[in-house]
Amino acid sequence: MITEEESNDENKNDQLVDEEDKRKKKKKEKIGFRDRKIIEYENRLRAYSTPDKIFRYFATVKMSSLEGTEVYMTPDDFLRSITPGMRQPDGLGLDKYKRYDPKTIHTKLELALDEDSIFYKLGSAGLISFSDYIFLLTVLSTSRRHFEIAFRMFDFNGDGDVDSEEFGKVATLIRQQTSIGNRHRDHVTTGNMFKGVNSALTTYFFGQNMKGKLTIEKFLEFQQQLQREILSLEFERRNPDENGRITEVDFTELLLAYAGYPDKKKTRIRKTVKKRFKDNPKGIDKDEYLKFFHFLNNINDVDTALTFYHIAGASIDQATLKHVAKTVAHVDLSDHVIQVVYTIFDENMDGQLSNKEFVAVMKNRVLRGLEKSKDTGFVKLIESTVKCLKVNYNMHFDN
Repeated sequence: MITEEESNDENKNDQLVDEEDKRKKKKKEKIGFRDRKIIEYENRLRAYSTPDKIFRYFATVKMSSLEGTEVYMTPDDFLRSITPGMRQPDGLGLDKYKRYDPKTIHTKLELALDEDSIFYKLGSAGLISFSDYIFLLTVLSTSRRHFEIAFRMFDFNGDGDVDSEEFGKVATLIRQQTSIGNRHRDHVTTGNMFKGVNSALTTYFFGQNMKGKLTIEKFLEFQQQLQREILSLEFERRNPDENGRITEVDFTELLLAYAGYPDKKKTRIRKTVKKRFKDNPKGIDKDEYLKFFHFLNNINDVDTALTFYHIAGASIDQATLKHVAKTVAHVDLSDHVIQVVYTIFDENMDGQLSNKEFVAVMKNRVLRGLEKSKDTGFVKLIESTVKCLKVNYNMHFDN
């Protein structure tokens, strides 16, 4: 006769076996030759194609109405379009879409978004139009500092606000300074033309009558929420365990997604991380993950701080990085996250961070490979334009 305690133990063992089987299946999933070639093609597409072609390739939704047809991305499509190595599902690709009726799409398309999701502020049931796509890429690939400069440029009375017309100029200026803006050309034949910031978003920023003002603080809050949602989507795609944690190897792959490392180097790093935490795998939870990327949003200041330490001859050990994160980014990084980071970037295993490579890779990670550093050219352009505008503005005011 089996006791209740023995029965519970058997159930627990069965659950452990099931979980182990799932992990083994995940480990066994290998990319075949065909998939590898498709992934290589899609990575080239992301890197070198026009935004129009990238949008048409990764978008999966097409809606038809009396006014015509329009193509949309889901938030997952958007994430896939900017993430190297994330394959488009079979049967979908360039100009291949799932068709939906606008009247029923709310019930038929499940996006698994929170009610206050940034994507619902775009309208269209949380979907992303081509104009939204260009705007979101611009927001993601531009630093807080550049937006602050652009806002100040059009803030003539110094109150820190811009109206809807001025914001349109800010968005245009920023877009033209990004690689996305430089690569985009309107395509009348495909219907993918940039039509400006959409009405749902401008209503959110300026109110129903468009008479409101947008502060830089509110816009940067929008940027931060967008970044946070994209990070959350990335985290969830890694299938966290029952405790809401992803593996150290998963975390490593997410950090190096935009590093541009050869496959052999990535494989070597993955093996090193796996071996380092094989006996005591703690995993990384979402809070630790988001805190680390909040730290990365201050990577330019972190770079300066680490350079000072290097010039002073001080070692950049784990305690130093933890201190820099606290003082520069006001973030408490967990000891375990720092251990994983050092396992990745401490190549000679001397306990010191290879800070140049770390900063270079992390800068590209923050901008998701969408943009190269453009401080000098952008700031010079802004400064010159500001001078011209102020002169013209003062002349007009004096007259």
